[in-house]
Amino acid sequence: MYETIKYSVENGVAWLTLNRPDKLNAFTSQMNKEIQKAIKISAGADEVRAIIITGEGRAFCSGQDLSDVDEGMNLGQKLREDYGPMMEQIANCEKPIIAGVNGVAAGAGFSLALACDFRLVSEKASFLNAFVNIGLIPDSGNLYYLSRIVGHAKALELSLLGEKVTAGEAKNIGLATKVIVVDEWNEHLKAFAENIANKPTKTIGLIKRYLEASYHLSLEEYLKVEAEGQRIAGLTKDYAEGVAAFTEKRKAHFIGK
Repeated sequence: MYETIKYSVENGVAWLTLNRPDKLNAFTSQMNKEIQKAIKISAGADEVRAIIITGEGRAFCSGQDLSDVDEGMNLGQKLREDYGPMMEQIANCEKPIIAGVNGVAAGAGFSLALACDFRLVSEKASFLNAFVNIGLIPDSGNLYYLSRIVGHAKALELSLLGEKVTAGEAKNIGLATKVIVVDEWNEHLKAFAENIANKPTKTIGLIKRYLEASYHLSLEEYLKVEAEGQRIAGLTKDYAEGVAAFTEKRKAHFIGK
């Protein structure tokens, strides 16, 4: 079904693994499309309640495979055809998405990690906004997400200097949700994802939706859509379960509906 990624579902978690380890999981047009397809399938599957994107081998993703780019190519068209649809598919997915950054995340690979809701980072991983080093601007939504995550000044610094960010620094500036030691990587990544998968999935989708809306609406407008969102949340089975569990002084068992 896929040639450049691996896809599987386990305990409510869809595992999407970039699978070009000999090329440090560099993007090709085919990989862009396969990621988009896998996210779309995950978004529509009831059994999937969280998604992990990670890399095979020693890298998360090194960015665009330059052998897949022709000299003189219209780079704007490349973004519109390959990266734009992929990033929009990720943004439109209301299920929680975790970047399991197991190694270097550079260029558009950095952008991919930024687009996820969480970034769990191996202690040996690093980030690199290397576009400036070849005379290009950060793309694939990079500046859009980076400025929101680390702030304007730090986003400008990382983008203009083009220097490597270690896992420790990523944690200090709010880029990494958590840094995990190598020996505990698989165990902790799996546990984190399954914990998120056991939360009220539809409520998570609403939180993601309205947090994004908050950037574009006035307070008056936001309070109106917030009220509608709470109405929707209040009709879910997970809300009923949450209230019952609170009343009965037990742990809630959410089903994602």
